[in-house]
Amino acid sequence: MTSRGATVLILVTFLATACVQTANPTAKTTPTSSGGQQLKWTDCGGGFQCTTVTVPLDYANPNSGTIGIAINRKPATDPAHRIGSVLTDPGGPGASGIQFLRGEAASMSNLNTRFDLIGLDLRGTGQSAPVRCVDATQMDAFNALDPVLDDPQEKQATISADQAFAAGCEQRSAAILPFVDTVSAAKDMDVIRAALGDQKLTYFGFSYGTFLGLHYAQLFPTHVRAIVLDGPVDPTLSANDLLYAQLVSFESNLQAFMTDCRARKTAASPCAYAQSGDPYTKLLALMQRLDSAPLQVGNRQLTRGLAITGVLFTLYDQSYWPYLDQALTLADRNNGALLLQLADYYNGRNSDGTYSNETEANVAVNCLDRTVPTDIGSFDALGPSYASAAPLFGPAFQYSNLLCAYWPVKAHSTLGPITAPGAPPVLVVGGTGDPATPYAWAQAVNQQLSGSVLLTREGNGHTSYNSSACAKQLIDAYLIDLSLPAVGTVCH
Repeated sequence: MTSRGATVLILVTFLATACVQTANPTAKTTPTSSGGQQLKWTDCGGGFQCTTVTVPLDYANPNSGTIGIAINRKPATDPAHRIGSVLTDPGGPGASGIQFLRGEAASMSNLNTRFDLIGLDLRGTGQSAPVRCVDATQMDAFNALDPVLDDPQEKQATISADQAFAAGCEQRSAAILPFVDTVSAAKDMDVIRAALGDQKLTYFGFSYGTFLGLHYAQLFPTHVRAIVLDGPVDPTLSANDLLYAQLVSFESNLQAFMTDCRARKTAASPCAYAQSGDPYTKLLALMQRLDSAPLQVGNRQLTRGLAITGVLFTLYDQSYWPYLDQALTLADRNNGALLLQLADYYNGRNSDGTYSNETEANVAVNCLDRTVPTDIGSFDALGPSYASAAPLFGPAFQYSNLLCAYWPVKAHSTLGPITAPGAPPVLVVGGTGDPATPYAWAQAVNQQLSGSVLLTREGNGHTSYNSSACAKQLIDAYLIDLSLPAVGTVCH
């Protein structure tokens, strides 16, 4: 799910720290020859090496041109007992796997003992033929739009913005736009596997990265060594059904925050937002005020759309709840700076006002992967069920997938279960209170994948590897030793 409350859903594992890749163009290169492709690794700082893998732009016409997929690696720290490489993907679609690995490699130190950790920017993302659609000023305006279309002017503004965004993508990225689908990305992973010299793939996908892993297992079942799907996406659901399930889960996490906040009204470390009235009632009132009177923050404004984005971001991880308390308390005092900062982080807005291409890549991939209705009446009809399921988020995300109705490239993926016959057992990991990838999706994927094992984590927050020591230990054991946890295992 991504912002302005009106772009297609984004499924991503967020980092607690900002990560920046620094390249050293004069560094010594280490060539690796395998899989018919010679890789030249360059030291790019921080113990990482970087290179580019060449893949076909269009797998249906492999002689029509190529693109480069940027990857980085953190070499195994115990090379004498090295197993191979483990490819990772943080989700999105659109999140940079290179930046993710820079931020998260330390938390994967146990895996890094036996594996080279590999991060990659999927096609259309980051450094890999990135999709671009609008400039920074246009993206600011796009994200700031009011997502609750409660009058004809706001509705027309969203339609116009969506059409302009889609047209901008076609104008700036026509060459790559038809080829950023998940199936093509999964084929890229097999090229990368071969180029790394691994006979079989070891893969660790988070969030949308699980959808990518599922497609790889379906396409190349005999090339799989081990796959972990942490926070899986159900491949049988339509775009609007996926979004509805997310809204229910985000609202549940929001209510969990509110319950905690009320309970700590008089605690030793009190929730400040509960000190002067019911926090949920106050939140809804704040959003109404921002609809008519956005808060000035320097030369920018905190609109209702940006405020909803800021709130939503803090629900990805329960450790972010104190930031939500602080941001809402400040906003109640007409200081929207922190809520805007949270929205900027979620939107991929840098401190200098530029943007990563995460939103653009997210839209481009999702619009190819899932067909949406092309008539606005279908989106109008979602209103009552969305609002009932999620009073705050429902109305704000009702028209989220409308942008894909104007997409210049027709979707070319179909919905349905992914069974991956012939693949070894896959480890599926789901959190009972996961807001972005509801637990029911983990259960569905487990039922679809023959021989897979479901590891359950009880608790809120998105994905489980870094929120449960128990889950991390069991995931590491599977990836290293191929030992699956017992059926029915529950972590906390």
